[in-house]
Amino acid sequence: MPVVAHQRERDQPHAEAPDRFLENVKKRPVISLLLEDGLLPITAIDNVVNTAWSCVATRSGHVILACNAVNRRAVRYDRRMAVSPRVGIVGGGIIGCAIAYELADRGAAVTVFDARAVAGGATQASAGILAPYIEGHEGGALFDLAVSGLAEYDAFVARVRSATDVPFEYRRIGTMEVANTPDRAATLRARVSARWAAAAGLRWLDPRELRQAAPFVQSDCVGALTCSAHGYVSVLTFTEALADAAGRREARIHTSTPVDRIEIESEAVVVHAAKQSHHFDRVVICAGAWTPSIDPFDATTDRIKPIRGQLVRLQTTVVIPQILWSQGCYLVPWTDGTVLVGATSEDVGFDERATSSGVRSLLDAAEALVPELSSATFMDVRVGLRPGSSDGLPLLGPAPNPRVLYATGHFRNGVLLAPLTARLIADYVF
Repeated sequence: MPVVAHQRERDQPHAEAPDRFLENVKKRPVISLLLEDGLLPITAIDNVVNTAWSCVATRSGHVILACNAVNRRAVRYDRRMAVSPRVGIVGGGIIGCAIAYELADRGAAVTVFDARAVAGGATQASAGILAPYIEGHEGGALFDLAVSGLAEYDAFVARVRSATDVPFEYRRIGTMEVANTPDRAATLRARVSARWAAAAGLRWLDPRELRQAAPFVQSDCVGALTCSAHGYVSVLTFTEALADAAGRREARIHTSTPVDRIEIESEAVVVHAAKQSHHFDRVVICAGAWTPSIDPFDATTDRIKPIRGQLVRLQTTVVIPQILWSQGCYLVPWTDGTVLVGATSEDVGFDERATSSGVRSLLDAAEALVPELSSATFMDVRVGLRPGSSDGLPLLGPAPNPRVLYATGHFRNGVLLAPLTARLIADYVF
């Protein structure tokens, strides 16, 4: 029986991840160079397949191909090759549905397959937080990806809302990261001098200011860092809106339809699902933690793994105006009085059970942060298996055969990176 450690949400999924992250970025110089150039990257796939080219889509619509070496060459994708490409998408979560909408909106003939309902996997257990300045405050490739991801949201949400009447919450209400020790306060306060602090809208609150702004927070807190740029989206309804918007653009979405295998033929990529064969010009694999099981190249077997996350829903009369964050949990307040409490981070394989210890740890942390939540109504617990990657970066771009694309390994940043991922994948296809 594996030992389950209920790590706080900001911890890395693997013990070696902090060192491995820096080490792997150095092995993938194209990422750092392209970030310095101000380009939006599709993360290099060369860490998965050492001899493969990595792909980066730029704002100008070009595609940069680069190998493990620093040498690079730019190639414009010939849009005449696929005026209306047939694209199969394996995975109906937030990533798959965002890609489906983006591709369908550009005129692709899209078909989505999922073994469950739309958003039935890791997506339904996500709190929908959009907070790059907490998730990747140390800087680096993931940080720049996350900040770029947040920058996509306003325009992307406006497009989706104009394309569907499915309602969903999207609010940029900011975050408040609370410190309960002097050491933690010093760490948080130091971020105010970061190069990106002004853009993020950071502000440090001393104990008196914190008490005025958030009287419901535990009394022994010694300060808090607020970030006005952050927010959240109600992920389940947002994903349903994406699926509906894609469907209105003639995308076909097959739920309860598991994919058995993917085959590469001379004229097409074939997806075998529900005893039928479907032929496509390209296939995007965004099946999350299940990607290795259907990867026809076995390139992701040791690179993607499931990390269980448990999320609790409460109903409360406590008015919490911002997303609250402590070292033990985060709280996301919805307009209907619901509060999402997340999340555990557990390396337990494909075990999707909710556990008493996981729920208890979240409730204890929530009540330690906001004592009045001890009288909140317990609504439910949700469980999802997030796709953790071996170096903490998502896998985005072509497989060894470029007619197959990966869009997976987002771990806890899938919601944040969904619009950016969709645009980059669509830029590559077109």
